[in-house]
Amino acid sequence: MITDTLLSEIQDINLTYLLLAQRLLKEDYATALFRLKINAAMGDLLLSLSAKQLGRLARINQLLCRLSLDDADQLRQLTHNQREQGMSQTHAALLMASASYQHA
Repeated sequence: MITDTLLSEIQDINLTYLLLAQRLLKEDYATALFRLKINAAMGDLLLSLSAKQLGRLARINQLLCRLSLDDADQLRQLTHNQREQGMSQTHAALLMASASYQHA
């Protein structure tokens, strides 16, 4: 059974995620669609939600966001990367981008 504290934390994360998603969509729509791994219909709907609707949606007991990596090998590559610091961010970006295309 989910404790009240855990449920409250899930709801906080959901609201934070929804607010971040709206902000990303407002600032750079195309990049936000790519980063959030959503289509334009979902992006438009997220942008149209009022604060009250966002709050109501955030109060569900399931996480709205999820890891974009479904493959343990990709996660392992990101966390056990021995590349130089300058290249690790590029490598991570490439792995994350490839994960988004696999889900499309």
